[in-house]
Amino acid sequence: MAEVKKIATRQSYGNALAEFGAEYDNLVVLDADLAGATQTCIFKKAFPERHIDCGIAECNMAGIAAGLATTGKIPFMSSFAMFAAGRAFEQVRNSIGYPHLNVKIGATHAGISVGEDGASHQCCEDVALMRTIPGMTVIVPSDDVEARAAVKAAIEMDGPCYLRFGRLAVPVINDNDDYKFEIGKGIVLREGKDVALIASGLEVAETLEAAEKLAADGIDAKVINIHTIKPLDEDLVVAAAKETGKVVTIEEHSVIGGLGSAVCDVLSEKCPTQVLKIGVNDTFGESGPAKELLKKYELDAEGIYKKVKAFMA
Repeated sequence: MAEVKKIATRQSYGNALAEFGAEYDNLVVLDADLAGATQTCIFKKAFPERHIDCGIAECNMAGIAAGLATTGKIPFMSSFAMFAAGRAFEQVRNSIGYPHLNVKIGATHAGISVGEDGASHQCCEDVALMRTIPGMTVIVPSDDVEARAAVKAAIEMDGPCYLRFGRLAVPVINDNDDYKFEIGKGIVLREGKDVALIASGLEVAETLEAAEKLAADGIDAKVINIHTIKPLDEDLVVAAAKETGKVVTIEEHSVIGGLGSAVCDVLSEKCPTQVLKIGVNDTFGESGPAKELLKKYELDAEGIYKKVKAFMA
């Protein structure tokens, strides 16, 4: 069996910017002295005159991006999620969100899979923060194919958009001819009647693997990839809940305020359903190898499988 191709979505981000930079001459990339880590260095090499290093000053970078957007540019402000969403939150809210400017936020190194950088850099609160900003689109791609498609969709849409990318290389799972990316539309990756597993980001691949383990135990799990947390595909979520009667959300983010909360918000109003939220449980991360951290926090396929099995029992 051929080995599954793996690539970090932060690299996909850099590659996509360089690819679409040739197509959109008004695309401008800003970085906060992290071009090598965020992979915007790929764009910088191709279009040095359209790459702006703002230094270690994310708040200022948000203001610069806002100003560029008012001139017709499509600015992508890039930094680690902890700084793009956390440090610069006020500027993103007031300078970008409030006037609804066409700024795209490329946030890399999200979640505990940042690994050895530790708790200070492992941002598991960013989706919660960005969801609360009126008019902000929030996208969490699951692999290389989806990350590239998400960048293209962000360029083509009007208004602020937060894109969440990871440091860890993850399996390419959307490399098929019928794959279609559409903002606000989830994707059913596996049909099932017993429980709906709704995942985002790198957890999508882990959830697919967990579904195989559950199938061996006679549990037929439906797997849904929700790449757009906001606007959420409410129709798909409600339909899955009605079909299965039980829902599990899986995310590399706090269980407070992220995908799980978005799903519960919808179901509590439109289809009250028993929901299990799998994610980071109101705790900070720690330093360690990314895969070991995912295992310890039970966010790998085995951890998901065990939690869902217990939930179904």
